[in-house]
Amino acid sequence: MKYLKSTLRWFGPQFGVSLQDIRELGAVGVVTACHDIPIGEVWSVEAIKSVKAEIESHGLEWSVVESVNIHKAIKYGLPDRDNYIQKYIDTLKNLSANNIKTVCYNFMQLIDWTRTNLSYKLPNGAISLLYDPIAVAAFDLFILKRENAREFYNVETYSKAEVYFNSLSTQQTTLLINAILAGMPGSKEAIPISVFKSTLEEVSGIEKPDLRENLAYFLKAIIPEAEKLGIKMALHPDDPPFPVFGIPRIASTYEDLKFIVDCVSSPSNGITFCSGSLGAIASNDLLKIIADFGSKIHFLHLRNVTRKADGSFYEAAHLDGSIPMEKIMKALIKEQQRRHRSGIGEVAIPVRPDHGHVLLDDKKRMGDFYPGYSLIGRGIGMAQLYGLEKGLRETLLLEDET
Repeated sequence: MKYLKSTLRWFGPQFGVSLQDIRELGAVGVVTACHDIPIGEVWSVEAIKSVKAEIESHGLEWSVVESVNIHKAIKYGLPDRDNYIQKYIDTLKNLSANNIKTVCYNFMQLIDWTRTNLSYKLPNGAISLLYDPIAVAAFDLFILKRENAREFYNVETYSKAEVYFNSLSTQQTTLLINAILAGMPGSKEAIPISVFKSTLEEVSGIEKPDLRENLAYFLKAIIPEAEKLGIKMALHPDDPPFPVFGIPRIASTYEDLKFIVDCVSSPSNGITFCSGSLGAIASNDLLKIIADFGSKIHFLHLRNVTRKADGSFYEAAHLDGSIPMEKIMKALIKEQQRRHRSGIGEVAIPVRPDHGHVLLDDKKRMGDFYPGYSLIGRGIGMAQLYGLEKGLRETLLLEDET
Protein backbone atom coordinates (compact mmCIF):
# COMPACT_ATOMS: atom_id res chain seq x y z
CA MET A 1 0.00 0.00 0.00
CA LYS A 2 1.18 3.52 -0.80
CA TYR A 3 2.68 5.83 1.77
CA LEU A 4 1.33 9.31 2.27
CA LYS A 5 2.56 11.57 -0.54
CA SER A 6 5.33 13.75 0.89
CA THR A 7 5.13 17.38 -0.25
CA LEU A 8 6.52 20.76 0.71
CA ARG A 9 5.05 24.20 0.23
CA TRP A 10 6.97 26.50 -2.10
CA PHE A 11 6.46 30.24 -2.55
CA GLY A 12 9.14 30.73 -5.19
CA PRO A 13 12.93 31.14 -5.12
CA GLN A 14 12.70 34.62 -3.59
CA PHE A 15 11.49 33.03 -0.33
CA GLY A 16 14.73 31.24 0.53
CA VAL A 17 13.84 27.72 -0.63
CA SER A 18 14.55 26.37 -4.09
CA LEU A 19 12.93 23.49 -5.90
CA GLN A 20 16.27 21.70 -5.80
CA ASP A 21 16.22 22.08 -1.99
CA ILE A 22 12.79 20.47 -1.90
CA ARG A 23 13.91 17.57 -4.06
CA GLU A 24 17.02 16.97 -1.96
CA LEU A 25 14.90 16.81 1.19
CA GLY A 26 13.05 13.85 -0.32
CA ALA A 27 9.66 15.35 -1.16
CA VAL A 28 7.95 14.08 -4.28
CA GLY A 29 5.47 16.91 -4.63
CA VAL A 30 5.19 20.68 -4.39
CA VAL A 31 2.35 22.70 -2.90
CA THR A 32 2.12 26.17 -4.43
CA ALA A 33 0.00 28.71 -6.25
CA CYS A 34 0.12 31.43 -8.90
CA HIS A 35 0.95 34.01 -6.26
CA ASP A 36 1.41 36.91 -8.68
CA ILE A 37 -2.20 36.85 -9.87
CA PRO A 38 -4.50 39.15 -7.82
CA ILE A 39 -7.15 37.51 -5.66
CA GLY A 40 -10.31 36.92 -7.63
CA GLU A 41 -8.74 37.00 -11.08
CA VAL A 42 -8.60 33.97 -13.38
CA TRP A 43 -5.42 31.89 -13.47
CA SER A 44 -4.75 31.41 -17.17
CA VAL A 45 -3.78 28.06 -18.66
CA GLU A 46 -0.45 29.60 -19.65
CA ALA A 47 0.33 30.90 -16.12
CA ILE A 48 -0.45 27.52 -14.59
CA LYS A 49 1.52 25.67 -17.25
CA SER A 50 4.57 27.88 -16.63
CA VAL A 51 4.66 27.15 -12.88
CA LYS A 52 4.02 23.46 -13.47
CA ALA A 53 6.83 23.22 -16.03
CA GLU A 54 9.29 24.83 -13.62
CA ILE A 55 8.35 22.33 -10.91
CA GLU A 56 8.55 19.34 -13.23
CA SER A 57 11.95 20.44 -14.55
CA HIS A 58 13.28 19.54 -11.09
CA GLY A 59 11.78 16.05 -11.10
CA LEU A 60 8.83 17.04 -8.88
CA GLU A 61 5.08 17.25 -9.37
CA TRP A 62 2.66 20.04 -8.57
CA SER A 63 0.59 17.97 -6.14
CA VAL A 64 -1.70 20.54 -4.51
CA VAL A 65 -2.73 24.12 -5.16
CA GLU A 66 -2.57 26.22 -2.02
CA SER A 67 -4.43 28.42 -2.37
CA VAL A 68 -6.91 29.65 -4.93
CA ASN A 69 -7.92 32.50 -2.64
CA ILE A 70 -11.54 33.59 -2.43
CA HIS A 71 -12.48 37.19 -3.20
CA LYS A 72 -14.11 39.18 -0.43
CA ALA A 73 -17.23 39.65 -2.57
CA ILE A 74 -17.87 35.91 -2.11
CA LYS A 75 -17.00 35.84 1.58
CA TYR A 76 -19.14 38.86 2.45
CA GLY A 77 -22.00 38.17 0.06
CA LEU A 78 -21.53 41.36 -1.99
CA PRO A 79 -23.59 42.02 -5.16
CA ASP A 80 -20.82 41.02 -7.58
CA ARG A 81 -20.07 37.64 -5.98
CA ASP A 82 -21.49 35.65 -8.90
CA ASN A 83 -18.92 37.25 -11.19
CA TYR A 84 -16.07 36.18 -8.89
CA ILE A 85 -17.53 32.69 -8.47
CA GLN A 86 -17.48 32.28 -12.26
CA LYS A 87 -13.85 33.42 -12.32
CA TYR A 88 -13.09 30.86 -9.62
CA ILE A 89 -14.71 28.13 -11.73
CA ASP A 90 -12.71 29.26 -14.76
CA THR A 91 -9.51 28.89 -12.72
CA LEU A 92 -10.55 25.37 -11.69
CA LYS A 93 -11.12 24.51 -15.36
CA ASN A 94 -7.64 25.75 -16.24
CA LEU A 95 -6.08 23.79 -13.36
CA SER A 96 -7.87 20.65 -14.53
CA ALA A 97 -6.62 21.25 -18.07
CA ASN A 98 -3.11 21.04 -16.57
CA ASN A 99 -4.04 17.87 -14.64
CA ILE A 100 -3.84 19.55 -11.22
CA LYS A 101 -6.66 18.07 -9.23
CA THR A 102 -6.38 19.01 -5.53
CA VAL A 103 -7.15 22.55 -4.34
CA CYS A 104 -6.69 23.76 -0.78
CA TYR A 105 -8.54 26.98 0.09
CA ASN A 106 -9.94 28.78 3.11
CA PHE A 107 -12.87 31.00 4.01
CA MET A 108 -11.08 33.01 6.72
CA GLN A 109 -11.90 36.66 7.20
CA LEU A 110 -9.30 39.46 7.24
CA ILE A 111 -6.09 37.40 6.92
CA ASP A 112 -5.14 33.75 6.54
CA TRP A 113 -3.74 33.33 10.06
CA THR A 114 -2.89 35.33 13.17
CA ARG A 115 0.24 35.21 15.32
CA THR A 116 1.66 37.82 17.71
CA ASN A 117 5.35 36.86 17.71
CA LEU A 118 7.18 35.60 14.65
CA SER A 119 10.49 35.16 16.52
CA TYR A 120 9.51 33.31 19.68
CA LYS A 121 12.66 31.79 21.14
CA LEU A 122 12.36 28.25 22.48
CA PRO A 123 14.51 26.89 25.34
CA ASN A 124 16.79 25.10 22.86
CA GLY A 125 17.40 28.34 20.93
CA ALA A 126 15.20 27.53 17.94
CA ILE A 127 12.70 30.16 16.78
CA SER A 128 8.98 29.49 16.53
CA LEU A 129 5.66 31.31 16.08
CA LEU A 130 3.51 32.36 19.06
CA TYR A 131 -0.11 33.38 19.55
CA ASP A 132 -0.82 35.41 22.69
CA PRO A 133 -4.45 36.50 23.27
CA ILE A 134 -3.36 39.39 25.51
CA ALA A 135 -1.11 40.74 22.76
CA VAL A 136 -4.02 40.49 20.30
CA ALA A 137 -6.25 42.38 22.72
CA ALA A 138 -3.58 45.06 23.19
CA PHE A 139 -3.29 45.50 19.42
CA ASP A 140 -7.05 45.65 19.02
CA LEU A 141 -7.74 48.03 21.91
CA PHE A 142 -4.77 50.37 21.94
CA ILE A 143 -3.13 50.24 18.50
CA LEU A 144 -5.96 49.53 16.10
CA LYS A 145 -8.47 51.22 18.44
CA ARG A 146 -11.33 49.33 16.84
CA GLU A 147 -14.74 50.78 17.52
CA ASN A 148 -16.63 48.78 20.15
CA ALA A 149 -13.59 46.58 20.76
CA ARG A 150 -13.99 47.13 24.50
CA GLU A 151 -17.22 45.11 24.39
CA PHE A 152 -15.36 42.05 23.12
CA TYR A 153 -13.06 41.69 26.14
CA ASN A 154 -13.80 41.06 29.80
CA VAL A 155 -12.43 43.27 32.55
CA GLU A 156 -9.49 40.99 33.33
CA THR A 157 -8.37 40.72 29.71
CA TYR A 158 -8.71 44.47 29.21
CA SER A 159 -6.59 45.17 32.27
CA LYS A 160 -3.87 42.70 31.23
CA ALA A 161 -3.86 44.09 27.70
CA GLU A 162 -3.44 47.62 28.98
CA VAL A 163 -0.50 46.62 31.18
CA TYR A 164 1.03 44.68 28.28
CA PHE A 165 0.66 47.60 25.86
CA ASN A 166 2.16 50.10 28.29
CA SER A 167 5.18 47.82 28.75
CA LEU A 168 6.03 47.78 25.04
CA SER A 169 8.91 49.77 23.64
CA THR A 170 8.56 51.46 20.26
CA GLN A 171 10.45 48.58 18.65
CA GLN A 172 8.31 45.96 20.38
CA THR A 173 5.15 47.73 19.26
CA THR A 174 6.38 47.68 15.67
CA LEU A 175 7.21 43.97 15.91
CA LEU A 176 3.71 43.21 17.23
CA ILE A 177 2.08 45.17 14.42
CA ASN A 178 4.23 43.48 11.79
CA ALA A 179 3.52 40.03 13.22
CA ILE A 180 -0.25 40.46 13.13
CA LEU A 181 -0.20 42.10 9.70
CA ALA A 182 2.30 39.63 8.26
CA GLY A 183 0.34 39.54 5.05
CA MET A 184 -0.90 36.80 2.84
CA PRO A 185 1.19 33.69 2.09
CA GLY A 186 3.31 34.36 -0.95
CA SER A 187 3.90 38.02 -0.09
CA LYS A 188 6.66 39.60 1.95
CA GLU A 189 4.69 42.82 2.34
CA ALA A 190 2.77 43.41 5.56
CA ILE A 191 -0.85 44.42 5.09
CA PRO A 192 -1.12 48.20 5.66
CA ILE A 193 -2.84 48.82 8.97
CA SER A 194 -5.28 51.19 7.23
CA VAL A 195 -6.35 48.39 4.86
CA PHE A 196 -6.66 45.93 7.72
CA LYS A 197 -8.79 48.40 9.69
CA SER A 198 -11.11 49.20 6.79
CA THR A 199 -11.57 45.50 6.00
CA LEU A 200 -12.32 44.80 9.65
CA GLU A 201 -14.94 47.55 9.67
CA GLU A 202 -16.45 46.07 6.51
CA VAL A 203 -16.84 42.60 7.98
CA SER A 204 -17.51 43.48 11.64
CA GLY A 205 -21.27 43.43 11.23
CA ILE A 206 -21.39 39.95 9.69
CA GLU A 207 -22.55 37.20 12.03
CA LYS A 208 -21.69 33.50 11.88
CA PRO A 209 -25.00 32.50 10.19
CA ASP A 210 -24.30 35.06 7.45
CA LEU A 211 -20.79 33.73 6.85
CA ARG A 212 -22.11 30.17 6.81
CA GLU A 213 -24.74 31.16 4.28
CA ASN A 214 -22.11 32.79 2.06
CA LEU A 215 -19.89 29.70 2.27
CA ALA A 216 -22.84 27.45 1.41
CA TYR A 217 -23.69 29.66 -1.57
CA PHE A 218 -20.11 29.35 -2.80
CA LEU A 219 -19.95 25.58 -2.30
CA LYS A 220 -23.26 24.96 -4.05
CA ALA A 221 -21.95 26.88 -7.04
CA ILE A 222 -18.45 25.43 -7.38
CA ILE A 223 -18.60 21.85 -6.10
CA PRO A 224 -20.75 20.47 -8.96
CA GLU A 225 -18.28 22.04 -11.40
CA ALA A 226 -15.29 20.70 -9.48
CA GLU A 227 -16.82 17.22 -9.53
CA LYS A 228 -17.19 17.37 -13.31
CA LEU A 229 -13.52 18.33 -13.53
CA GLY A 230 -12.38 15.62 -11.12
CA ILE A 231 -11.02 18.25 -8.71
CA LYS A 232 -10.99 17.69 -4.95
CA MET A 233 -11.68 20.87 -2.97
CA ALA A 234 -10.09 20.84 0.51
CA LEU A 235 -11.20 23.62 2.84
CA HIS A 236 -8.58 24.61 5.42
CA PRO A 237 -9.74 25.23 9.02
CA ASP A 238 -9.58 28.69 10.56
CA ASP A 239 -6.29 29.60 12.24
CA PRO A 240 -6.59 30.09 15.16
CA PRO A 241 -9.89 28.23 15.62
CA PHE A 242 -11.65 30.87 17.71
CA PRO A 243 -12.88 34.44 17.14
CA VAL A 244 -10.19 37.10 16.74
CA PHE A 245 -10.97 40.85 16.62
CA GLY A 246 -14.62 40.02 17.23
CA ILE A 247 -15.01 38.14 13.92
CA PRO A 248 -16.73 34.74 14.17
CA ARG A 249 -15.17 31.55 12.87
CA ILE A 250 -16.98 29.06 10.65
CA ALA A 251 -14.40 26.29 10.11
CA SER A 252 -13.00 25.62 13.56
CA THR A 253 -14.88 22.77 15.22
CA TYR A 254 -16.35 19.34 14.56
CA GLU A 255 -19.76 20.96 14.07
CA ASP A 256 -18.34 23.45 11.57
CA LEU A 257 -16.68 20.71 9.54
CA LYS A 258 -19.89 18.67 9.56
CA PHE A 259 -21.79 21.67 8.20
CA ILE A 260 -19.22 22.04 5.43
CA VAL A 261 -19.15 18.41 4.26
CA ASP A 262 -22.94 18.10 4.56
CA CYS A 263 -23.51 21.32 2.62
CA VAL A 264 -22.97 19.65 -0.73
CA SER A 265 -22.86 15.86 -1.00
CA SER A 266 -19.99 15.21 -3.37
CA PRO A 267 -16.60 13.47 -3.31
CA SER A 268 -15.17 16.81 -4.42
CA ASN A 269 -16.35 18.62 -1.27
CA GLY A 270 -13.74 17.92 1.38
CA ILE A 271 -11.34 19.37 3.92
CA THR A 272 -7.68 19.93 4.62
CA PHE A 273 -6.95 18.26 7.94
CA CYS A 274 -4.65 20.72 9.72
CA SER A 275 -3.63 19.30 13.09
CA GLY A 276 -2.12 22.58 14.22
CA SER A 277 -5.11 24.78 13.42
CA LEU A 278 -7.70 22.40 14.85
CA GLY A 279 -5.43 21.41 17.74
CA ALA A 280 -5.00 24.94 19.07
CA ILE A 281 -8.07 24.33 21.24
CA ALA A 282 -8.27 21.28 23.50
CA SER A 283 -12.00 20.77 22.88
CA ASN A 284 -11.40 19.60 19.32
CA ASP A 285 -11.17 15.80 19.23
CA LEU A 286 -8.80 15.34 16.31
CA LEU A 287 -9.14 11.56 16.27
CA LYS A 288 -12.93 11.77 16.04
CA ILE A 289 -12.60 14.27 13.20
CA ILE A 290 -10.42 11.79 11.29
CA ALA A 291 -12.74 8.89 12.11
CA ASP A 292 -15.92 10.66 11.05
CA PHE A 293 -14.65 12.75 8.14
CA GLY A 294 -11.81 10.55 6.92
CA SER A 295 -13.21 10.03 3.45
CA LYS A 296 -13.44 13.82 3.07
CA ILE A 297 -9.78 14.49 3.91
CA HIS A 298 -8.06 15.38 0.63
CA PHE A 299 -4.94 17.06 2.02
CA LEU A 300 -2.93 16.96 5.25
CA HIS A 301 -1.13 19.71 7.16
CA LEU A 302 0.69 18.12 10.08
CA ARG A 303 2.21 20.32 12.77
CA ASN A 304 2.14 20.50 16.54
CA VAL A 305 1.36 23.23 19.04
CA THR A 306 1.90 23.57 22.75
CA ARG A 307 -1.18 25.03 24.38
CA LYS A 308 -0.86 27.08 27.56
CA ALA A 309 -3.40 27.68 30.32
CA ASP A 310 -3.68 31.39 29.45
CA GLY A 311 -4.99 30.63 25.96
CA SER A 312 -1.70 31.21 24.18
CA PHE A 313 0.07 28.60 22.09
CA TYR A 314 3.32 28.23 20.24
CA GLU A 315 4.32 25.92 17.43
CA ALA A 316 6.24 22.99 18.84
CA ALA A 317 8.41 20.39 17.10
CA HIS A 318 6.27 18.08 14.98
CA LEU A 319 6.43 15.14 17.39
CA ASP A 320 6.19 17.22 20.59
CA GLY A 321 3.55 19.55 21.98
CA SER A 322 -0.06 19.11 23.03
CA ILE A 323 -1.17 17.14 19.96
CA PRO A 324 -0.68 13.32 20.02
CA MET A 325 0.93 13.07 16.60
CA GLU A 326 1.53 9.33 16.85
CA LYS A 327 -2.20 8.69 17.40
CA ILE A 328 -3.09 11.02 14.55
CA MET A 329 -0.68 9.27 12.18
CA LYS A 330 -2.03 5.89 13.18
CA ALA A 331 -5.59 7.05 12.48
CA LEU A 332 -4.53 8.40 9.08
CA ILE A 333 -2.85 5.12 8.14
CA LYS A 334 -6.05 3.27 9.07
CA GLU A 335 -8.00 5.67 6.84
CA GLN A 336 -5.58 4.80 4.04
CA GLN A 337 -6.18 1.10 4.68
CA ARG A 338 -9.93 1.68 4.49
CA ARG A 339 -9.52 3.44 1.14
CA HIS A 340 -7.25 0.69 -0.12
CA ARG A 341 -9.78 -2.01 0.76
CA SER A 342 -12.76 -0.13 -0.66
CA GLY A 343 -11.00 1.14 -3.76
CA ILE A 344 -12.55 4.55 -3.15
CA GLY A 345 -10.44 7.64 -2.58
CA GLU A 346 -6.79 8.60 -2.99
CA VAL A 347 -4.63 6.33 -0.83
CA ALA A 348 -1.46 8.42 -1.18
CA ILE A 349 -2.98 11.48 0.51
CA PRO A 350 -0.73 14.52 -0.01
CA VAL A 351 0.86 15.61 3.28
CA ARG A 352 3.18 18.45 4.13
CA PRO A 353 4.98 19.36 7.34
CA ASP A 354 3.15 22.55 8.24
CA HIS A 355 5.55 25.25 9.41
CA GLY A 356 8.95 24.61 10.90
CA HIS A 357 11.32 26.15 13.42
CA VAL A 358 14.13 28.46 12.37
CA LEU A 359 17.40 26.94 13.51
CA LEU A 360 21.06 26.44 12.61
CA ASP A 361 22.15 28.22 9.41
CA ASP A 362 18.59 29.27 8.60
CA LYS A 363 18.91 31.92 11.32
CA LYS A 364 21.35 33.75 9.05
CA ARG A 365 18.65 34.26 6.42
CA MET A 366 15.44 34.60 8.40
CA GLY A 367 14.36 37.51 6.24
CA ASP A 368 14.26 35.27 3.20
CA PHE A 369 11.55 32.98 4.54
CA TYR A 370 7.83 33.51 4.84
CA PRO A 371 7.06 33.07 8.59
CA GLY A 372 6.91 29.37 9.45
CA TYR A 373 8.45 28.26 6.17
CA SER A 374 12.14 27.82 6.89
CA LEU A 375 14.04 25.08 5.08
CA ILE A 376 15.85 23.09 7.78
CA GLY A 377 13.00 23.15 10.32
CA ARG A 378 10.50 21.84 7.80
CA GLY A 379 13.02 19.30 6.55
CA ILE A 380 13.35 17.94 10.08
CA GLY A 381 9.58 17.87 10.42
CA MET A 382 9.19 15.98 7.16
CA ALA A 383 11.79 13.42 8.25
CA GLN A 384 10.13 12.98 11.65
CA LEU A 385 6.70 12.46 10.11
CA TYR A 386 8.03 9.97 7.55
CA GLY A 387 9.85 8.02 10.24
CA LEU A 388 6.73 7.98 12.41
CA GLU A 389 4.62 6.78 9.50
CA LYS A 390 7.10 4.07 8.53
CA GLY A 391 7.45 2.80 12.10
CA LEU A 392 3.70 2.71 12.68
CA ARG A 393 3.13 0.86 9.40
CA GLU A 394 5.54 -1.86 10.53
CA THR A 395 3.79 -2.08 13.90
CA LEU A 396 0.33 -2.28 12.33
CA LEU A 397 1.59 -4.96 9.92
CA LEU A 398 2.83 -7.06 12.81
CA GLU A 399 -0.49 -6.57 14.64
CA ASP A 400 -2.37 -7.81 11.56
CA GLU A 401 -0.18 -10.91 11.43
CA THR A 402 -0.80 -11.92 15.06
